Amino acid sequence: MFDVLIVGGGMVGASLAVALKPLKLKIGLIEAFNFGVAEQPSYDDRSIALSYGSSRIYQGMGLWHKLKNGVENIQYIHISDRGHFGATRLAATQEHVPALGYVVESRVLGKLLYDELSADNTIELLVPAKVFGVEQTADYAQVSLERAGVVDTVQTRLLVVSDGVNSTVRDLLGIATTRREYHQTALIANVTTAEQHRHTAYERFTPNGPLALLPLTEGRYSLVWTHRDEEVAATMALDDAAFLRKLQAEFGYRQGVFTKVGQRATYPLVLQKSVGEVAGRAVVIGNSSHALHPVAGQGLNLGLRDVATLADLLADAARTGADCGDADLLADYAQRRQPDYAAVLQYTDTLVRIFSNDFAPLGHARAGGLLAVDRVPWLRHWITRQSMGLRHRQARLSRGLGLAV
Repeated sequence: MFDVLIVGGGMVGASLAVALKPLKLKIGLIEAFNFGVAEQPSYDDRSIALSYGSSRIYQGMGLWHKLKNGVENIQYIHISDRGHFGATRLAATQEHVPALGYVVESRVLGKLLYDELSADNTIELLVPAKVFGVEQTADYAQVSLERAGVVDTVQTRLLVVSDGVNSTVRDLLGIATTRREYHQTALIANVTTAEQHRHTAYERFTPNGPLALLPLTEGRYSLVWTHRDEEVAATMALDDAAFLRKLQAEFGYRQGVFTKVGQRATYPLVLQKSVGEVAGRAVVIGNSSHALHPVAGQGLNLGLRDVATLADLLADAARTGADCGDADLLADYAQRRQPDYAAVLQYTDTLVRIFSNDFAPLGHARAGGLLAVDRVPWLRHWITRQSMGLRHRQARLSRGLGLAV
């Protein structure tokens, strides 16, 4: 019998498993694919934007000192609207923090989490395994899974569902979702510019959607370029030179000439939210609960705040010997997370709707808004704290504090 069984070993699920290690609980982690040691970093590594708040969560987990040499810090954020006057500039010095956020290759963070999962026998890894059934009683959840052709069942006091946007286990639990199609696709790649990035991130809004450049190690930028669904194939079909010319026309010359682009990939953009987080002794977190547009880089950071809040409540339960799957504990979790969900989903969705069109009068209003944020300290402070993940109730990990019982 597990105390906590996590389904999904991505960034959020693995982070929760590592966060719970000090609590002396019996923890299991189910993942559909084998974990593996990452190869040497390459130009084409996919990247993750970590908010300053997320860096404090990893600090509380005791991982930040191992990760910080593999990240690039964001000191400045420049926000503009293509074709309109006005911009907003955010700076770490204005908020008295070491950085507004950080950018890290997925493989760097993934390898660190895998090493932590494998460091001792605290966590039982059920890998690779696929879940095909869930049943619940008043005392436990029973999970049916298949490993190497062998069918087995395991039981747990608390089942944590973190197996992604198209979550199989969420569906097995009967938790519905609401979904909004943006009819947009994100094109991602690593690019290099003639000018050094100087720790500056850019969010440039265009009629097709936002275009973001995030500073990476080795002088690179991570590009997230939003396209209308019907237009992305044409951009993907361009050779590198033509691609860079098109990107230059969209972004401009603030960073000089774009000189290199790596491998490109795309993924569709949606807004999806589970209808509730709890079903019996099960709770959904991360992308299984919420999937966002990448504007403002909030997705993974929202999931890591799920981790921090749930770990906080489980630490309290471990201290008193309480049931990890207690209904009151899970209701408390859901209640604590709602304000953050509501604010972030509304924030990102509003940005997409306001900035992803070319209605002329609205363009002038947007320009005025950007100028107002740039010139009004309290408004700039509000936006910056939202971006850094610091506007809502802070769990212990979110304050950089450990969970040792």
